[in-house]
Amino acid sequence: MTAHSSAPAAGPARDHLDWPFFDDEHRRLAGELDRFVAGGGLGTIDHADADAACKALVKRLGDAGILRHCVPRAFGGASEAIDSRALCTIRETLAYADGLADFAFAMQGLGTGAISLSGSDALKSRVLPRVAGGELIAAFALTEPEAGSDVAAMACAARRDGDAYVLDGEKVFISNGGIADVYTLFARTGEAPGTRGISAFVVFADTPGFTIAERIETIAPHPLARIRLDACRIPASQLLGTPGEGFKIAMRTLDIFRPSVAAAALGFARRALDEAAAHARARKMFGATLADLPTAQSTLGEMATAIDAAALLTARTAWRRDVQKLPTTREAAMAKLTATENAQWVIDQALQLFGGRGVRVGEITERLYREIRALRIYEGATEVQKLIIGRAVTAAPSTDRKPS
Repeated sequence: MTAHSSAPAAGPARDHLDWPFFDDEHRRLAGELDRFVAGGGLGTIDHADADAACKALVKRLGDAGILRHCVPRAFGGASEAIDSRALCTIRETLAYADGLADFAFAMQGLGTGAISLSGSDALKSRVLPRVAGGELIAAFALTEPEAGSDVAAMACAARRDGDAYVLDGEKVFISNGGIADVYTLFARTGEAPGTRGISAFVVFADTPGFTIAERIETIAPHPLARIRLDACRIPASQLLGTPGEGFKIAMRTLDIFRPSVAAAALGFARRALDEAAAHARARKMFGATLADLPTAQSTLGEMATAIDAAALLTARTAWRRDVQKLPTTREAAMAKLTATENAQWVIDQALQLFGGRGVRVGEITERLYREIRALRIYEGATEVQKLIIGRAVTAAPSTDRKPS
Protein backbone atom coordinates (compact mmCIF):
# COMPACT_ATOMS: atom_id res chain seq x y z
CA MET A 1 0.00 0.00 0.00
CA THR A 2 1.18 3.45 -0.84
CA ALA A 3 1.04 6.80 0.83
CA HIS A 4 -1.68 9.11 -0.37
CA SER A 5 -3.14 12.49 0.39
CA SER A 6 -6.57 13.23 1.82
CA ALA A 7 -9.92 13.47 0.06
CA PRO A 8 -10.78 15.77 -2.84
CA ALA A 9 -11.54 19.36 -1.92
CA ALA A 10 -15.26 18.85 -2.51
CA GLY A 11 -15.68 16.64 0.56
CA PRO A 12 -18.89 14.87 1.58
CA ALA A 13 -22.37 16.21 0.85
CA ARG A 14 -23.74 18.53 3.53
CA ASP A 15 -27.47 18.58 2.70
CA HIS A 16 -28.28 16.60 5.81
CA LEU A 17 -26.97 19.40 8.01
CA ASP A 18 -30.05 21.41 6.99
CA TRP A 19 -32.20 18.89 8.84
CA PRO A 20 -33.65 20.20 12.14
CA PHE A 21 -31.44 17.78 14.10
CA PHE A 22 -28.46 20.12 13.60
CA ASP A 23 -27.72 23.67 14.75
CA ASP A 24 -25.73 26.49 13.17
CA GLU A 25 -22.71 25.51 15.28
CA HIS A 26 -22.62 22.10 13.57
CA ARG A 27 -22.86 23.70 10.14
CA ARG A 28 -19.98 26.03 11.03
CA LEU A 29 -17.97 23.07 12.29
CA ALA A 30 -18.57 21.22 9.03
CA GLY A 31 -17.30 24.19 7.06
CA GLU A 32 -14.17 24.40 9.21
CA LEU A 33 -13.53 20.69 8.75
CA ASP A 34 -13.98 20.90 4.99
CA ARG A 35 -11.47 23.73 4.79
CA PHE A 36 -9.03 21.85 7.04
CA VAL A 37 -9.13 18.72 4.88
CA ALA A 38 -9.15 20.58 1.55
CA GLY A 39 -6.19 22.63 2.71
CA GLY A 40 -4.09 19.53 3.32
CA GLY A 41 -4.51 19.54 7.08
CA LEU A 42 -4.31 15.75 7.27
CA GLY A 43 -1.05 15.69 5.36
CA THR A 44 0.10 12.65 3.42
CA ILE A 45 -1.06 9.47 5.14
CA ASP A 46 1.15 6.40 4.77
CA HIS A 47 -0.98 3.29 5.29
CA ALA A 48 2.14 1.14 5.12
CA ASP A 49 3.16 2.53 8.53
CA ALA A 50 -0.08 2.83 10.49
CA ASP A 51 1.69 3.55 13.80
CA ALA A 52 3.57 6.57 12.48
CA ALA A 53 0.55 7.73 10.50
CA CYS A 54 -1.75 7.68 13.54
CA LYS A 55 0.79 9.46 15.74
CA ALA A 56 1.13 12.18 13.13
CA LEU A 57 -2.63 12.45 12.67
CA VAL A 58 -3.25 12.80 16.42
CA LYS A 59 -0.73 15.65 16.49
CA ARG A 60 -2.30 17.37 13.48
CA LEU A 61 -5.85 16.98 14.81
CA GLY A 62 -4.73 18.27 18.20
CA ASP A 63 -2.95 21.29 16.73
CA ALA A 64 -6.06 22.10 14.69
CA GLY A 65 -8.31 22.02 17.77
CA ILE A 66 -10.40 19.16 16.42
CA LEU A 67 -9.61 16.83 19.33
CA ARG A 68 -11.13 19.37 21.71
CA HIS A 69 -14.49 17.87 20.75
CA CYS A 70 -13.48 14.62 22.51
CA VAL A 71 -13.43 16.11 26.03
CA PRO A 72 -15.62 18.50 28.09
CA ARG A 73 -14.91 22.23 28.16
CA ALA A 74 -13.76 22.26 31.79
CA PHE A 75 -10.75 20.18 30.76
CA GLY A 76 -9.85 21.77 27.44
CA GLY A 77 -12.87 20.74 25.40
CA ALA A 78 -14.93 22.60 22.82
CA SER A 79 -18.34 22.16 24.51
CA GLU A 80 -19.60 22.01 28.07
CA ALA A 81 -20.29 18.31 27.56
CA ILE A 82 -19.26 15.98 24.74
CA ASP A 83 -21.62 16.74 21.85
CA SER A 84 -22.71 13.69 19.86
CA ARG A 85 -23.68 15.68 16.78
CA ALA A 86 -20.24 17.27 16.67
CA LEU A 87 -18.62 13.85 16.99
CA CYS A 88 -20.74 12.55 14.13
CA THR A 89 -19.97 15.53 11.91
CA ILE A 90 -16.24 15.16 12.50
CA ARG A 91 -16.13 11.40 12.03
CA GLU A 92 -18.17 11.49 8.83
CA THR A 93 -15.84 14.13 7.38
CA LEU A 94 -12.64 12.34 8.40
CA ALA A 95 -13.88 8.91 7.27
CA TYR A 96 -14.76 10.39 3.88
CA ALA A 97 -11.17 11.61 3.64
CA ASP A 98 -9.30 8.63 5.10
CA GLY A 99 -10.08 5.78 7.49
CA LEU A 100 -6.94 6.29 9.57
CA ALA A 101 -7.83 9.94 10.13
CA ASP A 102 -11.22 8.89 11.47
CA PHE A 103 -9.59 6.18 13.61
CA ALA A 104 -7.08 8.62 15.12
CA PHE A 105 -9.85 11.02 16.13
CA ALA A 106 -12.32 8.41 17.36
CA MET A 107 -9.89 6.65 19.69
CA GLN A 108 -9.01 9.89 21.49
CA GLY A 109 -12.67 10.18 22.47
CA LEU A 110 -13.48 6.53 23.09
CA GLY A 111 -10.23 6.03 24.99
CA THR A 112 -11.02 8.81 27.45
CA GLY A 113 -14.82 8.92 27.40
CA ALA A 114 -15.01 6.95 30.65
CA ILE A 115 -12.57 9.38 32.27
CA SER A 116 -14.78 12.29 31.24
CA LEU A 117 -17.81 10.51 32.70
CA SER A 118 -16.41 9.02 35.91
CA GLY A 119 -12.86 10.13 36.57
CA SER A 120 -11.82 12.25 39.53
CA ASP A 121 -11.03 15.89 38.82
CA ALA A 122 -7.36 15.15 39.44
CA LEU A 123 -7.38 12.34 36.89
CA LYS A 124 -9.32 14.42 34.38
CA SER A 125 -6.86 17.29 34.77
CA ARG A 126 -3.94 14.93 34.29
CA VAL A 127 -5.23 13.29 31.11
CA LEU A 128 -7.97 15.15 29.25
CA PRO A 129 -6.22 18.44 28.32
CA ARG A 130 -3.25 16.52 26.93
CA VAL A 131 -5.54 14.23 24.94
CA ALA A 132 -7.38 17.25 23.53
CA GLY A 133 -4.07 18.78 22.52
CA GLY A 134 -2.81 15.64 20.81
CA GLU A 135 -0.01 15.18 23.37
CA LEU A 136 -1.29 11.84 24.72
CA ILE A 137 -2.69 8.96 22.67
CA ALA A 138 -5.60 7.09 24.27
CA ALA A 139 -7.01 3.56 24.07
CA PHE A 140 -10.06 1.62 25.30
CA ALA A 141 -9.28 -1.89 26.56
CA LEU A 142 -12.38 -4.04 27.05
CA THR A 143 -12.12 -7.07 24.75
CA GLU A 144 -10.38 -10.29 25.86
CA PRO A 145 -9.52 -13.55 24.07
CA GLU A 146 -12.61 -15.23 25.56
CA ALA A 147 -14.72 -12.14 26.23
CA GLY A 148 -15.73 -10.16 23.18
CA SER A 149 -19.47 -9.62 22.86
CA ASP A 150 -19.90 -11.60 26.10
CA VAL A 151 -18.40 -9.07 28.50
CA ALA A 152 -19.57 -11.12 31.49
CA ALA A 153 -16.93 -13.72 30.59
CA MET A 154 -14.14 -11.24 31.38
CA ALA A 155 -11.19 -12.90 33.15
CA CYS A 156 -8.73 -10.02 33.58
CA ALA A 157 -8.69 -9.40 37.33
CA ALA A 158 -7.89 -6.53 39.66
CA ARG A 159 -7.41 -7.06 43.40
CA ARG A 160 -7.20 -4.34 46.02
CA ASP A 161 -3.89 -4.19 47.86
CA GLY A 162 -3.78 -1.31 50.33
CA ASP A 163 -3.84 1.97 48.41
CA ALA A 164 -3.40 0.22 45.08
CA TYR A 165 -4.94 -2.29 42.68
CA VAL A 166 -2.94 -5.14 41.16
CA LEU A 167 -4.04 -6.18 37.65
CA ASP A 168 -3.45 -9.53 35.96
CA GLY A 169 -4.72 -10.83 32.63
CA GLU A 170 -4.89 -10.07 28.94
CA LYS A 171 -6.76 -7.81 26.53
CA VAL A 172 -6.88 -8.33 22.78
CA PHE A 173 -7.79 -6.39 19.61
CA ILE A 174 -7.07 -3.17 21.46
CA SER A 175 -7.09 -0.21 19.09
CA ASN A 176 -4.04 2.02 19.52
CA GLY A 177 -2.41 -0.85 21.39
CA GLY A 178 1.32 -0.35 21.13
CA ILE A 179 1.19 3.41 20.54
CA ALA A 180 -1.18 4.62 23.28
CA ASP A 181 0.08 6.44 26.36
CA VAL A 182 -3.05 5.89 28.45
CA TYR A 183 -5.60 3.07 28.50
CA THR A 184 -9.09 2.91 29.95
CA LEU A 185 -9.07 -0.72 31.03
CA PHE A 186 -11.76 -2.96 32.49
CA ALA A 187 -11.08 -5.78 34.96
CA ARG A 188 -13.00 -8.09 37.24
CA THR A 189 -13.01 -7.00 40.89
CA GLY A 190 -15.63 -9.51 42.02
CA GLU A 191 -18.23 -7.45 43.87
CA ALA A 192 -20.95 -9.55 42.23
CA PRO A 193 -21.31 -12.21 39.51
CA GLY A 194 -21.19 -11.35 35.83
CA THR A 195 -21.04 -7.77 34.64
CA ARG A 196 -21.79 -6.38 38.11
CA GLY A 197 -18.33 -7.40 39.29
CA ILE A 198 -16.33 -5.41 36.72
CA SER A 199 -14.51 -2.15 37.43
CA ALA A 200 -12.89 0.49 35.22
CA PHE A 201 -9.33 1.79 35.60
CA VAL A 202 -6.89 4.16 33.99
CA VAL A 203 -3.56 2.50 33.21
CA PHE A 204 -0.55 4.33 31.81
CA ALA A 205 1.57 2.48 29.27
CA ASP A 206 4.79 2.94 31.24
CA THR A 207 3.43 1.17 34.34
CA PRO A 208 5.59 -1.83 35.37
CA GLY A 209 3.81 -5.10 34.53
CA PHE A 210 2.03 -3.61 31.51
CA THR A 211 3.38 -5.04 28.25
CA ILE A 212 2.43 -5.37 24.60
CA ALA A 213 2.35 -9.14 24.05
CA GLU A 214 1.56 -9.08 20.33
CA ARG A 215 0.90 -6.65 17.50
CA ILE A 216 -2.09 -7.62 15.36
CA GLU A 217 -2.41 -7.03 11.62
CA THR A 218 -5.83 -6.77 9.99
CA ILE A 219 -7.22 -6.28 6.48
CA ALA A 220 -7.26 -2.51 6.99
CA PRO A 221 -4.05 -1.41 8.75
CA HIS A 222 -4.62 0.08 12.20
CA PRO A 223 -2.52 0.01 15.38
CA LEU A 224 -3.86 -3.06 17.21
CA ALA A 225 -2.36 -5.20 19.95
CA ARG A 226 -2.77 -7.88 22.57
CA ILE A 227 -1.94 -6.54 26.02
CA ARG A 228 -0.62 -8.49 28.98
CA LEU A 229 -0.90 -7.40 32.62
CA ASP A 230 1.40 -9.20 35.03
CA ALA A 231 1.15 -7.93 38.63
CA CYS A 232 0.56 -4.47 37.18
CA ARG A 233 0.21 -2.20 40.19
CA ILE A 234 -1.67 1.09 39.88
CA PRO A 235 -2.82 3.63 42.49
CA ALA A 236 -6.39 3.17 43.74
CA SER A 237 -7.01 6.76 42.64
CA GLN A 238 -6.97 5.48 39.04
CA LEU A 239 -10.23 3.61 39.60
CA LEU A 240 -13.07 5.18 37.61
CA GLY A 241 -16.32 5.52 39.50
CA THR A 242 -16.88 2.93 42.21
CA PRO A 243 -15.91 -0.76 42.37
CA GLY A 244 -18.28 -2.92 40.32
CA GLU A 245 -19.47 0.02 38.22
CA GLY A 246 -17.19 -0.69 35.26
CA PHE A 247 -19.75 -2.32 32.97
CA LYS A 248 -22.17 0.58 33.38
CA ILE A 249 -19.35 3.02 32.66
CA ALA A 250 -18.37 1.07 29.55
CA MET A 251 -21.95 1.02 28.26
CA ARG A 252 -22.43 4.75 28.94
CA THR A 253 -19.23 5.43 27.04
CA LEU A 254 -20.32 3.29 24.11
CA ASP A 255 -23.74 4.97 24.04
CA ILE A 256 -21.96 8.30 23.48
CA PHE A 257 -19.62 7.06 20.77
CA ARG A 258 -21.66 4.35 19.03
CA PRO A 259 -23.65 6.86 16.93
CA SER A 260 -20.32 8.24 15.72
CA VAL A 261 -19.41 4.77 14.42
CA ALA A 262 -22.53 5.05 12.28
CA ALA A 263 -21.32 8.47 11.14
CA ALA A 264 -17.95 7.04 10.15
CA ALA A 265 -19.75 4.39 8.11
CA LEU A 266 -21.70 7.20 6.43
CA GLY A 267 -18.44 8.91 5.54
CA PHE A 268 -17.14 5.75 3.89
CA ALA A 269 -20.45 5.22 2.07
CA ARG A 270 -20.68 8.82 0.82
CA ARG A 271 -17.14 8.59 -0.54
CA ALA A 272 -18.03 5.35 -2.32
CA LEU A 273 -21.16 6.88 -3.84
CA ASP A 274 -19.30 9.98 -5.01
CA GLU A 275 -16.50 7.91 -6.54
CA ALA A 276 -18.99 5.58 -8.23
CA ALA A 277 -21.07 8.45 -9.64
CA ALA A 278 -17.97 10.22 -10.99
CA HIS A 279 -16.75 6.98 -12.57
CA ALA A 280 -20.17 6.30 -14.11
CA ARG A 281 -20.25 9.75 -15.70
CA ALA A 282 -16.78 9.28 -17.20
CA ARG A 283 -16.86 5.61 -18.23
CA LYS A 284 -17.69 5.16 -21.92
CA MET A 285 -19.83 2.12 -22.67
CA PHE A 286 -21.97 1.02 -25.62
CA GLY A 287 -21.83 4.41 -27.30
CA ALA A 288 -22.83 6.29 -24.18
CA THR A 289 -21.62 6.43 -20.57
CA LEU A 290 -22.15 4.01 -17.72
CA ALA A 291 -24.30 6.68 -16.06
CA ASP A 292 -26.71 6.58 -19.04
CA LEU A 293 -27.50 2.90 -18.44
CA PRO A 294 -30.72 2.25 -16.46
CA THR A 295 -29.06 -0.49 -14.40
CA ALA A 296 -26.34 1.88 -13.19
CA GLN A 297 -28.88 4.62 -12.45
CA SER A 298 -30.94 2.14 -10.44
CA THR A 299 -27.93 1.02 -8.44
CA LEU A 300 -26.81 4.58 -7.71
CA GLY A 301 -30.36 5.46 -6.65
CA GLU A 302 -30.48 2.58 -4.19
CA MET A 303 -27.07 3.56 -2.84
CA ALA A 304 -28.16 7.15 -2.21
CA THR A 305 -31.36 6.00 -0.51
CA ALA A 306 -29.52 3.57 1.77
CA ILE A 307 -27.17 6.38 2.85
CA ASP A 308 -29.96 8.82 3.66
CA ALA A 309 -31.91 6.19 5.61
CA ALA A 310 -28.87 5.54 7.79
CA ALA A 311 -28.11 9.26 8.10
CA LEU A 312 -31.59 9.94 9.48
CA LEU A 313 -31.24 7.27 12.16
CA THR A 314 -27.78 8.55 13.08
CA ALA A 315 -28.86 12.19 13.34
CA ARG A 316 -31.96 11.22 15.35
CA THR A 317 -29.82 9.35 17.88
CA ALA A 318 -27.30 12.15 18.38
CA TRP A 319 -30.06 14.77 18.65
CA ARG A 320 -31.99 12.68 21.16
CA ARG A 321 -28.91 12.49 23.38
CA ASP A 322 -27.75 16.10 22.98
CA VAL A 323 -31.09 17.92 23.01
CA GLN A 324 -33.67 15.65 24.60
CA LYS A 325 -31.20 14.25 27.17
CA LEU A 326 -32.86 10.85 26.86
CA PRO A 327 -31.42 7.30 26.82
CA THR A 328 -30.18 6.28 23.38
CA THR A 329 -29.12 2.65 23.77
CA ARG A 330 -31.83 1.39 21.40
CA GLU A 331 -31.48 4.29 18.98
CA ALA A 332 -27.70 4.02 18.88
CA ALA A 333 -27.99 0.31 18.12
CA MET A 334 -30.41 1.03 15.27
CA ALA A 335 -28.11 3.68 13.84
CA LYS A 336 -24.95 1.56 14.04
CA LEU A 337 -26.68 -1.53 12.67
CA THR A 338 -28.22 0.28 9.71
CA ALA A 339 -25.30 2.56 8.87
CA THR A 340 -22.60 -0.09 8.94
CA GLU A 341 -24.60 -2.73 7.07
CA ASN A 342 -25.81 -0.21 4.49
CA ALA A 343 -22.31 1.16 4.02
CA GLN A 344 -20.95 -2.34 3.40
CA TRP A 345 -23.58 -2.81 0.69
CA VAL A 346 -23.03 0.64 -0.83
CA ILE A 347 -19.27 0.12 -1.04
CA ASP A 348 -19.76 -3.32 -2.58
CA GLN A 349 -22.03 -1.80 -5.23
CA ALA A 350 -19.49 0.95 -5.92
CA LEU A 351 -16.76 -1.62 -6.41
CA GLN A 352 -19.04 -3.56 -8.77
CA LEU A 353 -19.61 -0.44 -10.87
CA PHE A 354 -15.86 0.04 -11.14
CA GLY A 355 -15.45 -3.54 -12.37
CA GLY A 356 -11.94 -4.98 -12.40
CA ARG A 357 -10.41 -1.61 -11.58
CA GLY A 358 -12.33 -1.59 -8.27
CA VAL A 359 -10.34 -4.45 -6.73
CA ARG A 360 -6.94 -3.12 -7.70
CA VAL A 361 -4.74 -2.37 -4.67
CA GLY A 362 -4.47 1.37 -4.21
CA GLU A 363 -7.89 2.21 -5.65
CA ILE A 364 -10.22 4.08 -3.29
CA THR A 365 -12.94 1.46 -3.68
CA GLU A 366 -10.51 -1.29 -2.69
CA ARG A 367 -9.44 0.68 0.40
CA LEU A 368 -13.03 1.43 1.40
CA TYR A 369 -13.96 -2.23 0.96
CA ARG A 370 -11.33 -3.21 3.53
CA GLU A 371 -11.98 -0.33 5.90
CA ILE A 372 -15.73 -0.77 6.27
CA ARG A 373 -15.57 -4.41 7.32
CA ALA A 374 -14.39 -3.83 10.90
CA LEU A 375 -17.17 -1.33 11.65
CA ARG A 376 -19.72 -4.14 11.52
CA ILE A 377 -17.87 -5.77 14.44
CA TYR A 378 -16.30 -3.24 16.79
CA GLU A 379 -18.25 -1.42 19.51
CA GLY A 380 -20.84 -4.17 19.28
CA ALA A 381 -21.23 -6.51 16.32
CA THR A 382 -24.32 -6.33 14.13
CA GLU A 383 -25.79 -9.38 15.85
CA VAL A 384 -25.40 -7.72 19.26
CA GLN A 385 -27.13 -4.57 17.98
CA LYS A 386 -30.09 -6.70 16.88
CA LEU A 387 -30.31 -8.22 20.37
CA ILE A 388 -30.22 -4.78 21.99
CA ILE A 389 -33.03 -3.55 19.76
CA GLY A 390 -35.08 -6.71 20.22
CA ARG A 391 -34.80 -6.59 24.00
CA ALA A 392 -35.83 -2.93 24.01
CA VAL A 393 -38.86 -3.68 21.85
CA THR A 394 -40.02 -6.55 24.06
CA ALA A 395 -39.31 -4.83 27.37
CA ALA A 396 -42.06 -3.24 29.43
CA PRO A 397 -42.84 0.35 28.39
CA SER A 398 -40.63 2.88 30.16
CA THR A 399 -41.39 6.49 31.05
CA ASP A 400 -37.93 7.55 29.95
CA ARG A 401 -38.71 6.79 26.29
CA LYS A 402 -40.57 10.08 25.87
CA PRO A 403 -39.62 13.69 26.61
CA SER A 404 -41.08 15.07 29.83
